[in-house]
Amino acid sequence: MDFDALLYADFSKLNTAVDDWSDMVGRLKDLEEEAKSDLKAKALKADWTGSNADVTREFIEKTAGEFTDAHTQATSIRNILKDTRDELVEYRRQLKEAIERGTAKNLTVRGTGDGGFTVTVNVHPDRAAEDTGVPERSPQDATDLRDEIRGILKKARNSDTTAAKVLRALVDQSDYGFSDGYYKDRDSAAEAIRTAEKMAKIVRKGDPSLEELASLDHSLEKYADDPLFADRFASRSGGKETLQFWSNVTSTHAGARGDDLEMLKSLQENMSVTLATATQSDSIGMQRWEKEVMREGNTAFRGDPMKGLTGPLGLQVMSSLMGHGSFDSKFLDEYGKLVWEKDRSTALGPGHTKEVWENHGYFDLVFGKGDGQDPVNGFMNALSHNPDAAESFFKDKTHTEHMLESTKNTDRGTPVSRALEAAVTGVPHGGEVPAEPIPHSRDQVEIVKNVMHVIAEPGGEKLVDEATGESLGHIAAAYMPEINRAIAGRGAETIFITNSEAPNELSQSDAYRFLYNLAKDDDAYASVIYGQNIYTSSSIEAHIANPDFYDGTTKDAIGTIAKNSGIIEGVMANSRQDIEIGNSVERDEKTNKAFEQQGEFFKTVVSTATAVGAAALVPQTLAGQVAAAAASSFFAGTAAIRIDHIYEGRQMDGTDEAIYRSSQGFFNAEESGTKSIQDAADHALEKHDSDLPPDDMKNFIRKEFKDGWVNSDSLLESSTKRPSP
Repeated sequence: MDFDALLYADFSKLNTAVDDWSDMVGRLKDLEEEAKSDLKAKALKADWTGSNADVTREFIEKTAGEFTDAHTQATSIRNILKDTRDELVEYRRQLKEAIERGTAKNLTVRGTGDGGFTVTVNVHPDRAAEDTGVPERSPQDATDLRDEIRGILKKARNSDTTAAKVLRALVDQSDYGFSDGYYKDRDSAAEAIRTAEKMAKIVRKGDPSLEELASLDHSLEKYADDPLFADRFASRSGGKETLQFWSNVTSTHAGARGDDLEMLKSLQENMSVTLATATQSDSIGMQRWEKEVMREGNTAFRGDPMKGLTGPLGLQVMSSLMGHGSFDSKFLDEYGKLVWEKDRSTALGPGHTKEVWENHGYFDLVFGKGDGQDPVNGFMNALSHNPDAAESFFKDKTHTEHMLESTKNTDRGTPVSRALEAAVTGVPHGGEVPAEPIPHSRDQVEIVKNVMHVIAEPGGEKLVDEATGESLGHIAAAYMPEINRAIAGRGAETIFITNSEAPNELSQSDAYRFLYNLAKDDDAYASVIYGQNIYTSSSIEAHIANPDFYDGTTKDAIGTIAKNSGIIEGVMANSRQDIEIGNSVERDEKTNKAFEQQGEFFKTVVSTATAVGAAALVPQTLAGQVAAAAASSFFAGTAAIRIDHIYEGRQMDGTDEAIYRSSQGFFNAEESGTKSIQDAADHALEKHDSDLPPDDMKNFIRKEFKDGWVNSDSLLESSTKRPSP
């Protein structure tokens, strides 16, 4: 900004722009609230099928999210404009005051017409008329005034140009829609960009010192979630340069210890989050960065030449920087194609994928947490933080089958199972659960169907271990409505109520074998027990509180629920008996630890008013409305009490044994299951003043659960290969 432009600036148009954007912020805030409370809420509860279920609900959810981003972006633009306007007004005031002080010292400041200015003496003392008073001044006064005005103009110019820079960067973040970056003023946005450009120089340097890496780590930690910073940092670093940088760092500092090691681990995490944030941008710079990363996927990036003649592939380097943050879905889709094609390139099948990635020399890209040679680990971690991308990837049945089978001979079991869990529940691993229940989509149910089939097939039991058990157990727990329907068979739809878009698609025989194989792992076993108790307890209460759900008798509905529960828990108990888990103290300790660990998880599920994968464990009517009983008591009533009893190891009446915790194994499990349902019914009958006789219901539940329990053995015999007695 030049002298005349600032001195004679008319800020009326800028004032109008600030006012208009302030009005826009207010209107968008109202629309955002309306979209969340009305549009999105109704879409989640709507009883849609077919294309409406698959397309319309997703479109509405994304549209509601766009209102939030629109409000955020409008607020940032308003804040930047207002901050810039206020600064320029202040600089104009300072300029006018400086000119006035110059006049008082016989100095005149004039614009030169080309953006510059001059400082001249009004009347030289030697030429002043006699008796004319000339203000006193020193020769230095003119120089000081010139420097002061230059400083004011420099600050005004910086305010003006950086405002334009950050506004363009903000708008360039998204080709379609809005940026979700919030900035309270121009300075904060401009500082983010300046810091990003400075940090990018460290990346491009190639051989930064530990001090420079520590500075980079500090800045990335501060700005990792800042969209302007992330975009500018990644795009200025360059895609190929980013890969070379990390290969150099991990090679040069291999074997780091102590504080240096912790700093490098922190740097890796913060790099991952920052790059994930950057991929959300649609700017030209980020498009170029993503293309470079894809293009260099099969390029070897040699690090320290003294440590080997080869280096990791670009895919291996990039995946080692994908363990944290939420990467853009489109980026993950394209990147996943490259990883997939490489991983399946061996003719020997998924059991030999490890060999595909170990032919490039030894290197450690992750500072000791494994070695980072298998890029599927990083890619799956990224999918576990982006449920939409995970669902998109696993919609392909061959992807599900290959990735699960490959866990037998690799260390990718935990990332793969977590990615599958995110895909079918809609909840990112370690992230916040949705405030609103999310119905299972048709695609999600199909993925679960494929997972169940792979696990149910001969040899599938080898896929369930300490690495995969927890997430597979969470998946089973989340899909208890669909599993219960599969086991009950046709005709029980109004008993096992849910808002799943494909509630009847799971295979009955696969369900038996799937649960049978899951029970071999302690975490999976505990998760299924918790999930089944949550769904069974709240289903019973839903029918007691709302007898109209089922046009038969409420007693019959409860009996069907109890029998199904007996089958499911019987299958699980038979599995644990078949593998001769035994009565060792060590086994009891492992089982108890699993129940405690999973109990913490499911207590969180209940306290946040959502299930694993949102509404999965909450009985809902076919119209998607939460049942009155569920709404009033599932989250703080019957099901929550059942979790507490299991978690706390409540003792059964007349025994010294805790439910589901006894070394008596098979027989204790039957008693535990029976008592759990009886207690749930007792609580619901009392709470809702039901006319059903408590003692009769308790005995009826006992008989139905027993019937299901006994049947579980014969059902397994006809569907599962079991060890001989």
